[in-house]
Amino acid sequence: MIDMTIVELSRWQFAATAMYHFIFVPLTIGLSVMMAIMESVYVMTGREVWRKATLFWGTLFGVNFAMGVATGIVMEFQFGMNWSYYSHYVGDVFGAPLAIEGLMAFFLEATFIGLFFFGWDRLSKLGHLTVTWLVAIGANFSALWILIANGWMQNPVGAKFNPDTMRMEVTDFIAVIFNPVAQAKFVHTVSAGYVCGAVFIFAISCLFLLQGKHVEMAKRSMIVAASFGLASALSVVVLGDESGYVATEHQKMKIAAMEASFHTEPAPAPWTIFALPGPDGGAPTWSLQVPWMGGLITTRSFDTVLPGIEELVDHAQTRIRSGMVAYDALQEIRAGNVDGDDVDARLVFEQHWPDLGYGLLLKRYREDVGNATDEQIALAAADTVPEVWPLFWTFRIMMGLGFFFIAFFALWFYRASRGWLETNRTLLWVGFLVLPLPWVAIEAGWFIAEFGRQPWVVEGVLPTFYAASGLHFWDLVISLSFFTLLYSTLFVIMIMLMVKIIKAGPQDKLFADEEDDQDFVIAALPSTPATQELGS
Repeated sequence: MIDMTIVELSRWQFAATAMYHFIFVPLTIGLSVMMAIMESVYVMTGREVWRKATLFWGTLFGVNFAMGVATGIVMEFQFGMNWSYYSHYVGDVFGAPLAIEGLMAFFLEATFIGLFFFGWDRLSKLGHLTVTWLVAIGANFSALWILIANGWMQNPVGAKFNPDTMRMEVTDFIAVIFNPVAQAKFVHTVSAGYVCGAVFIFAISCLFLLQGKHVEMAKRSMIVAASFGLASALSVVVLGDESGYVATEHQKMKIAAMEASFHTEPAPAPWTIFALPGPDGGAPTWSLQVPWMGGLITTRSFDTVLPGIEELVDHAQTRIRSGMVAYDALQEIRAGNVDGDDVDARLVFEQHWPDLGYGLLLKRYREDVGNATDEQIALAAADTVPEVWPLFWTFRIMMGLGFFFIAFFALWFYRASRGWLETNRTLLWVGFLVLPLPWVAIEAGWFIAEFGRQPWVVEGVLPTFYAASGLHFWDLVISLSFFTLLYSTLFVIMIMLMVKIIKAGPQDKLFADEEDDQDFVIAALPSTPATQELGS
């Protein structure tokens, strides 16, 4: 029987490392593009203030990039350590985008980030600008390949299960790359990263104006952030709608859970703004709804029915019974590899293999899947429902913040066009205090994407509980505690370094010679007897 405590601890560990890692990724994406824009203005105008701005925001980008690399490496190791059967089962598919990301995108970004920092006085203006844009392109390509891999987990296209190797294998790599879920997730996630970078630059610039420091650089940074942030915030909402529409086609249960839609409503379904959960987290006892809006948003039609949770659970029972047939045929094929008589079993398996993953849901309740009772089938079908109310509220937090950012940047874009950037200190404080909100929205979105897919690690193909390694309880407790402590320490160090850099403000040059390199590193470190001695 499956030890669900081990599975839950493995999920907690991966969630902790992934959520920590995703603190740094969107800021890296956003800052890389915005510093490239600022340097482009510097090359076109020759004004030194734009060079200072690029150097300043680029330094903060570098610290964040280093933290993203450190946290991302550990996360990828977990595929082999904590999720070994997942690596075996779908590694042929999932591994390819990760390998391409490392070879094509990460090396591009990591190589040129060194030239960005050390090439200011060694490259021409146009040459250095090219380097900066290559850093930005590399950051975006990294996100592309990671999200192609993750999109396949949400919608496993272009692959088929091979009963001889007991693995999923690629049949159409083009379909994997152009997976509609992956493409929708990519543009939505990257746009969210742009919003994150814009808010970060805007908030720190507001702080400078409140302090009366670095006013010229801060005002120009705010203008870029307000215009770029407005365009990005609009893109996030529009592309988020597209991502939801794609999920309606491929992940109906996730959409039903996000909308707390327990029963199928006549088309077009209403959209629930607020609801009170029923007993034991069941159907809402009271809700505030907008007629037709839910159906129009999710299906983009007046007559397409949006199925509710109960109907989807009934459909899952049908697929589980089909999966039982596939599982029994697979056992015959494995025996036939010795006996040489598995032709009929292969024909049966070919008809039912898309439902094999649903049959594996029964492994939580019994080893011999083919003999499952009606009660066990009903339990396995009920497991296909993710926890509704965490998804319901998290989605509304994310969506509300998305519209807030549109209004926020629209206001500041208008004020920037009128030259009113520093005329209202209250608004400047508001601009500074919104700093953490992009991460709230982004982590909420990541939670919805991953938590909403449960109980699947690969939608409809491999249950999460079946993908975990057979580790011991204390192995996971110790590793989870260690990673949480390590990542928290790294996060505190990163905050200290960023605060140190922000207090120092923009510099005239960076890494121009060896002495400058040492001075910058020492200045960025916390003040301790060791660093004081190093400085002397």
